[in-house]
Amino acid sequence: MSDVLDRPDAKPGFTSVGTRPIRPDGFDKVTGKAAYGADLVMPGMLHGRIKRSPLAHARILGIDARKALALPGVKAVVTGADFPDFAAEILEGGEAASNTRDMAVNIIARDKVLYDGHCVAAVAAISPAIAEAALELIEVAYEPLPHVIDVEAAMAPDAPVLHDHLFTEGVEPRPTLPSNIAKRHEFVRGDVGAALAEAEVTVVGRYTTKAVHQGYIEPHACVASMSADGQGYVWSSSQGHFMVRTYCAKVLGLEISDLRVTPAEIGGGFGGKTVVYLEPLALALSRASGAPVKMVMSRDEVFRATGPTSGGVIEVKLGARPDGTIIAADVTLKFQAGAFPGSPVGAACMTAIACYDIPNFSVVGWDVVTNSPKVAAYRAPGAPIAAFGVESAMDELARKLGMDPIVLRAKNGARNGVKASYGPTFANIGFLETLDAIKQHPNYVIPLGPNQGRGVAAGFWFNVGGESTAAVHLGEDGTATVVTGNPDIGGSRASMAIMAAEVLGVSVDRVRPMIADTASIGYSMLTGGSRTTFATGMAVVQAAEKVVAELKTRAAKIWDVPVEEVEWAAGQAVCLAKPDVRPLTLRGLAGQSARTGGPISAEVSLNAQGAGPGFAVHLCDVEVDPETGHVTVLRYLAAQDVGRAIHPAYVEGQMQGGAAQGVGWALNEEYIFDAEGRMENAGFLDYRVPVASDLPMIDTVMIEVPNPRHPYGAKGVGEAPIVPPLAAVANAVRAAIGVRMPDLPLSPPKIRAAIDAKGA
Repeated sequence: MSDVLDRPDAKPGFTSVGTRPIRPDGFDKVTGKAAYGADLVMPGMLHGRIKRSPLAHARILGIDARKALALPGVKAVVTGADFPDFAAEILEGGEAASNTRDMAVNIIARDKVLYDGHCVAAVAAISPAIAEAALELIEVAYEPLPHVIDVEAAMAPDAPVLHDHLFTEGVEPRPTLPSNIAKRHEFVRGDVGAALAEAEVTVVGRYTTKAVHQGYIEPHACVASMSADGQGYVWSSSQGHFMVRTYCAKVLGLEISDLRVTPAEIGGGFGGKTVVYLEPLALALSRASGAPVKMVMSRDEVFRATGPTSGGVIEVKLGARPDGTIIAADVTLKFQAGAFPGSPVGAACMTAIACYDIPNFSVVGWDVVTNSPKVAAYRAPGAPIAAFGVESAMDELARKLGMDPIVLRAKNGARNGVKASYGPTFANIGFLETLDAIKQHPNYVIPLGPNQGRGVAAGFWFNVGGESTAAVHLGEDGTATVVTGNPDIGGSRASMAIMAAEVLGVSVDRVRPMIADTASIGYSMLTGGSRTTFATGMAVVQAAEKVVAELKTRAAKIWDVPVEEVEWAAGQAVCLAKPDVRPLTLRGLAGQSARTGGPISAEVSLNAQGAGPGFAVHLCDVEVDPETGHVTVLRYLAAQDVGRAIHPAYVEGQMQGGAAQGVGWALNEEYIFDAEGRMENAGFLDYRVPVASDLPMIDTVMIEVPNPRHPYGAKGVGEAPIVPPLAAVANAVRAAIGVRMPDLPLSPPKIRAAIDAKGA
């Protein structure tokens, strides 16, 4: 349970904000009525399947699909030759800017395959069985090439090069030879070398993580149809249907006006559904066959062919005074990008030491391509990996200084007025309050037994705003419909309804939130980066305020008074000029709308700025079985600066969900490749995510430091919760066994080996 905000009533000064209404999508989801990506069926629909490479790196010498096309029931086969070629172009629309040529080649290979599972062809047939049979008839001739998956091996001068056109950006002079190093990032302040030499106390550490998957329950799925007039329609599970429209149009050489994309319900994404894999293939197959095409990935395909997050190497040096003042930090980050450039190492550099006020620092990041699936976003992309290294080093520094780990962090913690390591000056932040909340919590002083340990770690995410559109329409009965363009992946329907209800002065159950297709609402960035409640919520509030302004105008017309003499309070218009006149309710005004000017509605489009950053501090207690190396999480506590919790239950869920995923990342999860570069654990039986029995109740403390740039003080809350757990768990294991485990995951064999080595 939560230690604060655990109440059903609104926050002081509000009627709806801070309440916990039943989720608008809840009934349909628990009864099975909600329509997900794989649920749509259309007349004459075909079934699409993908031929995937069994090799990690190979040149494609030829593809022969004649036998597949001759199989009765097969209606179309497409290969890379059926898609247009275009020059590299940076395109906005996803969680980060994308190189459209790389994206297109990732969807379907052209001259080379670059990882096990890379798509080489797609087929559409009248049944799934026939489509599967057709895949076996497609003959692909390969010339195997050397492959590389380890990030440091890929950086070596003698590594097999994936792309002849890839020259490292961010280094001078510009390299004359291609390599697997796509880009160098750097954030520097002060003189790090001199400060480290001056520091009386230093710690040095090297830490590694493996690629891990977001683990969403619903695989990628879509239905696509191309009409004879060139108009395309897509129904898909994604975190942004405008993103789907933009990317599909580019890959297929269409105008965005030629495509209409309708969002299905989404069964989990966590950043992994901010890109496209199936949709362009389904559209191409539909165009070739003249029929709608449905495509659904298997779990094996999800693991082998969609983006995990990076594996990485984190090298950290910290220098401090004897009193705990940190004067220098030197951090190097090396991240796998997968088969194409674009790891989250840039964001990792921005967040690595953002929790702290350190006068001298150097943070350098390397984006490195490898023969593995192109990485995708995963909650606070890059930040958990960076925090694992930095927060582990902070733990070692606290031990070396003999300081309480919370006291060390508070002494050096970011506060209002501090210039962040990535540029801006912090304001309205609550990092110190989250540290204090952990220190004052009963969990911090519960006695520990043998083989038990306690770990603490901090985390940061900057959050974003961006482009959003929202509309508010009043029905004749006084109900309101809120229409937005952002798929709901974490409770945004509820938060939109709450904010609209607050402005309109009605109960939340009188507001119906809806998510419109790309032809029915103005453009919105995808749902990601913890932006939706902040940015789209701002658009909802402004649209609702326009509706209130129109309601006041209608009331002024009815009363024949200037609009300045009308006030809106508690969901009704009050005539200031005629105090004896009975107020007009929203329902009454809506019912008269036909006689006072017509329907009442408003739409707002904006590019929201001023997102407030999020800070989180986690506390984890574990017990390690010295016989097996198995780790049991005994207690877990998460504190976070949440701005203002619009729907507290959803905020708690975000905090608990991020912690659960982070625990899995720390203890169990990893991509395992064999000597040929093939993934060996592409399924939930072998790739183990935490289940309910693996975790205790995750306690939460919400610290509210409102963001003044949002009408109700909202900050994004979905990213920060996954940043501290990797280090919090690792620090707890360090305390339990007396040995630092620098390499994730902390699997039982590794821990047992460390215990044995310590004993020896």
